[in-house]
Amino acid sequence: MITGELKNSIDKIWNDFWTGGISNPLTVIEQFTYLIFLKRLDDIQLTKEKSANLLGIPMENSVYMPEQSVLRWGNFKQKDPEVMFELFTKPQRELNDLTVFDFMKKVGKQGGVFAEYMKGSTFMIPTPKLLDKVVQQIDKLPLEDQDTKGDLYEYMLSKIAEAGTNGQFRTPRHIIKMMVEMTQPKKDDTICDPSCGTAGFLVSAGEYIHQNHYDWFQEEAFRNHYNSNMFNGTEFDSTMLRIAAMNLQLHGIESPNLIGKDSLSKSNGDVDDAFSLILANPPFKGSLDYDDVESSLLKTTKTKKTELLFLSLMLRIMKTGGRAAVIVPDGVLFGSSTAHKAIRKELVQNQQLQAVVSMPSGVFKPYAGVSTAILFFTKTNSGGTDKVWFYDMKADGYSLDDKRNEIKESDIPQIKDHWKYLNSDFWGMMHDATGQLLHVHNVPKNLGFDQFLEGTCTHNYADRTSQSFLVPMADIKANDWDLSINRYKETVYEEVEYDAPEVILQKINNLEKERNILLNNLKEIL
Repeated sequence: MITGELKNSIDKIWNDFWTGGISNPLTVIEQFTYLIFLKRLDDIQLTKEKSANLLGIPMENSVYMPEQSVLRWGNFKQKDPEVMFELFTKPQRELNDLTVFDFMKKVGKQGGVFAEYMKGSTFMIPTPKLLDKVVQQIDKLPLEDQDTKGDLYEYMLSKIAEAGTNGQFRTPRHIIKMMVEMTQPKKDDTICDPSCGTAGFLVSAGEYIHQNHYDWFQEEAFRNHYNSNMFNGTEFDSTMLRIAAMNLQLHGIESPNLIGKDSLSKSNGDVDDAFSLILANPPFKGSLDYDDVESSLLKTTKTKKTELLFLSLMLRIMKTGGRAAVIVPDGVLFGSSTAHKAIRKELVQNQQLQAVVSMPSGVFKPYAGVSTAILFFTKTNSGGTDKVWFYDMKADGYSLDDKRNEIKESDIPQIKDHWKYLNSDFWGMMHDATGQLLHVHNVPKNLGFDQFLEGTCTHNYADRTSQSFLVPMADIKANDWDLSINRYKETVYEEVEYDAPEVILQKINNLEKERNILLNNLKEIL
């Protein structure tokens, strides 16, 4: 997270874009991304030049040809605003009619994965003054450190303040982090987000590995895996795909596998049993014609609704034994259509559904007020659901209004603790199969559990009046595969005794008499 001067620098760049005539948040970020990319190209070239000079050998795989030096960041940033603007907008005859922007689109493999998705990109900065302002400010940003440049870009992305089209909106980063920490990416995982947007889930998974398993990078086999096929994403929006590519590169993931197409379309039916971990927040809105949907998805649930089709897709592209953490709208949990029931039955009866974490409706504000939940499941193709853990999240650390200000109350630490405990060896020691607490009066003070918190091991998971409880599969089947938490959560009503009507009337009469006495006393005083 960035603060202070760096935060102010990004705020100023954002404000300059807006006052300079670019008001669409995605356009601001896209143009900002292009300029960051141009600076990175020059930084790559500088690194190659220093290495060649140090070793006294000719430079290989040069980004720029000698005659293209005018297109380099270090050159054009020193030009007058009007001259710089012409380099971006008017083809240069001596450079085979290239502009700076044209060069960026044609740089090829030297520019990394981002350069692969430049088709259709457009330079939209309208004036020399705005271009010069932004270039000079970006030039001062500390983009050498991986963590810093990643945080800077994430902060810029956080400034998107309105929903996109087709149900796209930004997933809160603390929710993504919680999902990643609960699924705990493994050394040999192939991670996929089939609706990756800005690649927040993939970035967070990479950060988790760096923070918790940095020793893995000492192994060449893991480094090759990390840099080649560990991170995979699909996104049909070309603008979002470019932003995702830059986000991943700035976070040190140089060669992710990003695919620019609709995950649900017929053209995407060639991926099966490929991924061991799915992390996703697929589009909530929209429907497709049956003719446009990849046929295998309709076998699990015949529907036009994208949120159901994405669950079907995930089950197809996951390896057996693969895990998933997926955000879905509440309608998926209780919808009464045949398609809704079919996908829930598939998850519970044929796969292993482990948890349903219900989130409050304000989590996605200001984008949308829809209530959502996170499903945690494992692909088995042979069942395995014995009981499902439900958690009723009431607070996520931020106010549930449009402002989303940070607050002290958050259930996220408790959710992670319960999840870790339920998946630990200590679960069977402390509870029976239904979740009923055993040995209530003889709980060991120290179980050797590194995340032991008082109240976790001693929690009665059979108590459905609490925020955290277990529901046997038989109950879910009996309720027509309904997964909404309100179907199973029990509310405790406190008995309140009221006086009899005649007693209440007598009290009213007494008050009226007292009022008249006080009023007469006041009149006498006056």
